Amino acid sequence: MSLPLLAELPAALQPLVSRNATSLRNAVAAVDGLSLDDWNEQRWAEFARVAAASDFVLEQSVRDPAMLLALAASGELDRAFAAGELCAQVAGAAQAAGSEDELARNLRRQRTRQQVRIIWRDLTRQADLVQTCRDLSDLADAAIDQAYQWLYPRLCAQFGTPTGNRSGLPQQMVVLGMGKLGAVELNLSSDIDLIFAYPEGGETVGVKRPLDNQEFFTRLGQRLIKALDPITVDGFVFRVDMRLRPYGSSGALVLSFNALEQYYQDQGRDWERYAMIKARVVAGDQQAGAQLQDLLRPFVYRRYLDFSAIEALRTMKQLIQQEVRRKGMAENIKLGAGGIREVEFIAQAFQLIHGGRDLSLQQRPLLKVLATLEGQGYLPPAVVSELREGYEFLRYTEHAIQAIADRQTQMLPDDELDRARIAFMLGFADWASFHAQLMHWRGRIDWHFRQVIADPDEEEGEEGEVVVGGEWLPLWEEAQDEEAACRQLTDAGFADAARALKQLASLRASPQLRAMQRLGRERLDAFIPRLLAQAVEHADPDLVLERVLPLVEAVARRSAYLVLLTENPGALRRLLTLCAASPWIAEQITRFPLLLDELLNEGRLFSPPQAPELAAELRERLTRIPEDDLEQQMEALRHFKLAHSLRVAASEIAGNLPLMKVSDYLTWLAEAILNQVLALAWRQTVARHGQPRRSDGSLCDPGFIIVGYGKVGGIELGHGSDLDLVFIHDGDPQAETDGAKPIDSAQFFTRLGQRIIHLLTTQTNSGQLYDVDMRLRPSGASGLLVSSLGAFERYQRNEAWTWEHQALVRARVLVGCPQVGAAFEGVRAQVLGQARDLDKLRAEVSDMRAKMRDNLGTRATQAGLGPNAFDSGVAFDIKQDAGGIVDIEFMVQYAALAWSHTHPALLRYTDNIRILEGLEEVGLMPASDAILLREVYKAFRSAAHRQALQKQAGVIDAGQFVDERRQVRRIWGELGLT
Repeated sequence: MSLPLLAELPAALQPLVSRNATSLRNAVAAVDGLSLDDWNEQRWAEFARVAAASDFVLEQSVRDPAMLLALAASGELDRAFAAGELCAQVAGAAQAAGSEDELARNLRRQRTRQQVRIIWRDLTRQADLVQTCRDLSDLADAAIDQAYQWLYPRLCAQFGTPTGNRSGLPQQMVVLGMGKLGAVELNLSSDIDLIFAYPEGGETVGVKRPLDNQEFFTRLGQRLIKALDPITVDGFVFRVDMRLRPYGSSGALVLSFNALEQYYQDQGRDWERYAMIKARVVAGDQQAGAQLQDLLRPFVYRRYLDFSAIEALRTMKQLIQQEVRRKGMAENIKLGAGGIREVEFIAQAFQLIHGGRDLSLQQRPLLKVLATLEGQGYLPPAVVSELREGYEFLRYTEHAIQAIADRQTQMLPDDELDRARIAFMLGFADWASFHAQLMHWRGRIDWHFRQVIADPDEEEGEEGEVVVGGEWLPLWEEAQDEEAACRQLTDAGFADAARALKQLASLRASPQLRAMQRLGRERLDAFIPRLLAQAVEHADPDLVLERVLPLVEAVARRSAYLVLLTENPGALRRLLTLCAASPWIAEQITRFPLLLDELLNEGRLFSPPQAPELAAELRERLTRIPEDDLEQQMEALRHFKLAHSLRVAASEIAGNLPLMKVSDYLTWLAEAILNQVLALAWRQTVARHGQPRRSDGSLCDPGFIIVGYGKVGGIELGHGSDLDLVFIHDGDPQAETDGAKPIDSAQFFTRLGQRIIHLLTTQTNSGQLYDVDMRLRPSGASGLLVSSLGAFERYQRNEAWTWEHQALVRARVLVGCPQVGAAFEGVRAQVLGQARDLDKLRAEVSDMRAKMRDNLGTRATQAGLGPNAFDSGVAFDIKQDAGGIVDIEFMVQYAALAWSHTHPALLRYTDNIRILEGLEEVGLMPASDAILLREVYKAFRSAAHRQALQKQAGVIDAGQFVDERRQVRRIWGELGLT
């Protein structure tokens, strides 16, 4: 090696590299036929970096210089392997073995060769962190699987082939790789954590003395470990750690799938959930392994929000910290404060909490999980960026430490030479500058870790730790007399302290609380003081308590929800604010506690997405669910609707959304859901019967539309609105579908419509999506569920009543085939745009309105006080009474039917506001009247929304809106309506 290259190294490392270069030259010279003559300056520069950092590579190269020169000559030091290439090399070595001893020797030599290559490329930065970890993990996968493939047939020849009792099929073992191996994140000197399993009990066949399957696979597992783990003159392949299996070192080496499932269901501990996140089938029967992971997934990922995971991680971290202190491991970059493990804990806390519902978090590699946490809004980009950079710095440091001697350690060295090596490998001039950067990243990671994992009871102050809400604990635990408790409640702002105390006592005595287990009761006892401490910050704590305690009782048996609110004071604060503002919201969250998830992210809660983002979010959620998992798809749709309905209501209460935007969002939400429901129903119906055909023989795809009437058609949905729908298709009713079970198109579309209604209305754990009203279809309840476009047109032209044409004014295609949608719009325009006898039209509209008032209005109208009885002192039905919402709607519909023949632009929109604007623009209504009707209409709808959020009927005091109602009736009369 030339002196200029040596001079580029830190002074402390120059003698070491010089000695190592000499050692390599001497080793090469000692072997006939070997030469370093073709090593150019670049290769020596790479050697200088490697020789400065890794005694292991130097020792192996001196021991077997032919191996190093072969790696260099083949170009394997200079390129990434193609997919499967590394496995092929390991497989070749394993298959060449004629005995178990030879298998062990070949695998060890292959491991040494690959390890030299991987460390070389890592230290010369020809491979980045992800590639290095992937190569190491691929090496482990290949070694385990090739050893297994070599051993299995030989054990079958000796002991018979294991066969399942139930299936009668040959059995193979499944090897689960845990931890870093499972996540494809092995470091340069990782051990491998494994769990062995087999599908079912039985015994071997084909021999005189059969073995029980468990005994067979135990022997196989023992031999597999022997092939990989022991240190021989050739080194080792991988250190094998089996302690993550059920019952640890004292448990059976191999268990059946049933035994594993039973263990995790009955005895699985929190740390085992944490470990199982990264489990991956690394060897054996991949298909059976996928079935095993499906069995174990419910243990790892709970379907509800599981904030108890934070408690478990906090406990694990405390145990680790105790061990770090006991063993003096503060300099351990994995386990110490701000170490690798803390980044893993942050990511896996979110996975355990949310992964049951957000399937995008069900993945193993940490860097991918961090990217998902950013993309899904769980963590801000700046936080993820710091965690990623800090983690990568720590992992590169870990590799530098381990590359020195191929030792499994994460401790920073105290030897000056090794410190100089690590600083050089990480690109620093000296140890001090490296260590300063290391401590910067450890400090940032530890700070972020404490934000996620920190105990909310721990508040730093002069007095040390203070329990939040601790002043309320004696009251909750009945450690003080009733008089003192009432005085405390009164002093804190409760208007009726006795009633509040009684409500708390009723909660304590409820069957749900009496049935709670010890852990749940501890969580409740931690939560109630926090609830009271925040309730008294509100203007009406009595109301807050009254509305929130039913929720507490409802979730008492699922105490993970209490942990969620305990761990997230901001979420509890938002819960109390929303419940105080709206009993409707309080009831929704009580019925569906999964909505508590929405309270965690304040920005998301009060900023519902626009229509395209809404549709994309739902589409993305459903793509993560297998197409054949109907139950999960229905739950996902319902949760999506509940969550976004809550966001809209919260935004409305907060004043972030005006009335018109509230209706827009609720309508967009319905359209996004209907779009996915149609797609789901279409797939299911086509899978059974095939696709229907049009009259020209082409396949319908889907040749079907869902038309919205009423509020959804008029873009005026409110909280809890049902959907008025009509289904229309353009298939040939006589033609049959092209599937294995063909039916005619009329039957097909009827079944499609039934499927859609089923998906929308079925009650699941998360309620139903929508109530659906189909009575506006041709011939109403007695008509066909789905009409062809031609039949719909004939009915509207020849049979429909005037009130059905009024309803058609607000009809709009929501989802479905664009071509059929355009044809429907043409039919609608022709039907509504026909010339009409205005006297007859006014009479029919007036008669229909009178009937509605008589049947649906308040008692004043029904008692004969007349449509102008505004000052009678009775209540006012915002929607049905004279001068109310329906009067305005009928006037708009009358105008559209009367004048769209000469002013077709009136049919462009289906919502009342824009039709009124159209009437003003073409001069059919004075601007003052059009403006007045628009403002009154919005005022009425705002009042109705407020009533809905207060869980009250749309009936208010008759003294409200008196002048507005008079003006509405004036315009009604001026249009000639009676």
